[in-house]
Amino acid sequence: QVQLVESGGRLVQAGDSLRLSCAASGGLFSSYVMGWIRQAPGKEREFVAAATRSGDTTETADSVKGRFTISRDNAKKMAYLQMNSLKPEDTAVYYCAAAATPPYRTIDYYSRGGAFDFWGQGTQVTVSS
Repeated sequence: QVQLVESGGRLVQAGDSLRLSCAASGGLFSSYVMGWIRQAPGKEREFVAAATRSGDTTETADSVKGRFTISRDNAKKMAYLQMNSLKPEDTAVYYCAAAATPPYRTIDYYSRGGAFDFWGQGTQVTVSS
């Protein structure tokens, strides 16, 4: 079982960039699909991005496409979310998540609401206008 710890969230201005990090321990990191999900106050959780085991293929929500990029470093057991051109509507708690997905499952499964198996505690990102 993998444990996930996010870091990097903070208060920023609109238009700023921010990189979130997710450190994994336990389990075989390279065997998990990694994802980022966010939850804004009063709203349901929203898929942000996911990366396949190798990181070669990624899926990004339309709301952040072109601004956010997910990446991973399997050797370091780290996942990242690079966020550029931040907007006030990006304000949310950002969660790192991992999925022990079967080989046949494609990455878009997660953008369509597929469940992740393991979650971090979240990190707050606040974007002021």
